[in-house]
This record gives sequence, structure tokens and C-alpha cells, in this order.
Amino acid sequence: MSSLERSLTEIEQGWHQTDTDYVCHYCDTVFAKDEVFPVEGKFYPAAEMIRQHVAQAHPDAINDLIQTDSKYNTLTTKQRSLLMAFARGEKDATIAGETGVAAATVRHQKFTFREKAKQAKLYLAIYERVFNQTPVPDALVDLPEQTGPVDDRFAITTTEFQTIVQKYFISTDPLRLKRWPKSQKAILAVLKQVMSLIPVDRHYTERDLTAVLKPVYADYPMLRRYLIDYDFLQRKADGSDYWRNPDYKE
Repeated sequence: MSSLERSLTEIEQGWHQTDTDYVCHYCDTVFAKDEVFPVEGKFYPAAEMIRQHVAQAHPDAINDLIQTDSKYNTLTTKQRSLLMAFARGEKDATIAGETGVAAATVRHQKFTFREKAKQAKLYLAIYERVFNQTPVPDALVDLPEQTGPVDDRFAITTTEFQTIVQKYFISTDPLRLKRWPKSQKAILAVLKQVMSLIPVDRHYTERDLTAVLKPVYADYPMLRRYLIDYDFLQRKADGSDYWRNPDYKE
């Protein structure tokens, strides 16, 4: 698929995502969604890395976009030069002095660009409604609020959730986990499914909670720890009492 066949947002940002990766349009560099990447002693998710990559590896991306060699790029040479000057943040008077025209002429051209953008937006809206009939996007499943940084791994659609449950559970009635997932998104989906066994407003001793979790997965201590770490469950410091996070309502 050529870059111009992608969505408007993807063309503008210079990258797109597949089911498993983020891909740069300019050099085809790939960042896998289920990995984190070390940079100067810090670790970043793939969604952040693709943004950093485009900004650092392709600082002239806006110029490349303006100069796109395509029959669909109908900008004149003068218009391209003006757009690159606007992109650099040059003032109207400066551009006028460099091009030998009046500042009013530059301002008028900027107004013309804005009017064309409005025309293009209206056309795209009409086209999408007529030909694509874009479906309503999948709703996101509810997850507990997190205290640390949150990225797209915490955004799980209902379709993704159902797919993960089918992949990692042997059965859902009774609930039996086949294996522990590696990706954070899958872990969150598994934890959410396990929470279907924990009713609201009920408190558990550690023994009671073990009786619920042990049949689900052999490593039930790890399962319990993850439920607490991601704030699905809360507990007393001495581990004598466990309960569902009251702010987490499905």
C-alpha cells in the first residue's frame, strides 16, 4: 500500500500501525508493539519510539511531504516554497522580502491555503460517508486507573479483549487459564476476565482469595500479585483482607 492510500492522519504523522507493529513511511523502520526500547537509560513503548524516530531520523519530513512526487500533488513550485517557509515559522514580512512580493500578497496566499483546506475537509467528509460508510469504532473495555504512565497498551477494544480471552483461556466456565501472556495488553485482558470471579463489596481473607484463584491458574500467587499491582484488587498491608477496587466498575 502506498503512503497516499493511507488515512489522512497516517500520511500527516509519517507512520502507521499494523496489528503487531508501528511502521515508518520514510524508511520502513519497524517497532514491535509488544516490546519496549532502551534510550539513554530509559525505556519507551513502541508508540513513543515511532514518534521519536520520525522526529529525529526525518527532521525534514514536512518538506518531503510538501515535495511529494505524485500526480496528486498539484501544488505549484511557488506554493511549495511558500508552504516550506510557513513550516519553518518565517514571518510574512520575511517571506515577502525573500520572494520580492508584498506582505499582503503572502497573507492572501495563506488565506487561500486555509480555504482550500476547508474545501478538502468537506470533500473528505462527503467521500467517507458516501463510499466507506465508516463503522462505529470498537468501544474500549474498562480498566482500573493507573498511577504510572499509561500508553496504548492500556487501550483494549472489546474485540481485542474477546480475542485475547479465547487465546489464553482453556475455558471460561469454569475459568481456566492456559498460559500466562507476555504482552502487557494481554495481561490486562486476562486480569479483567479473572475479575469476573470477584464480586463487588465482598472481602476475602488470603485463604478465601486463594480458593478463587488457584483453580484458574497454577501460579495463583503471581496472579494475585498482578491483580494488586494493576489495582484490580486492594488489600491491607498485612495481607489479612482483600477486596475489589471500589473505583473500578465494569
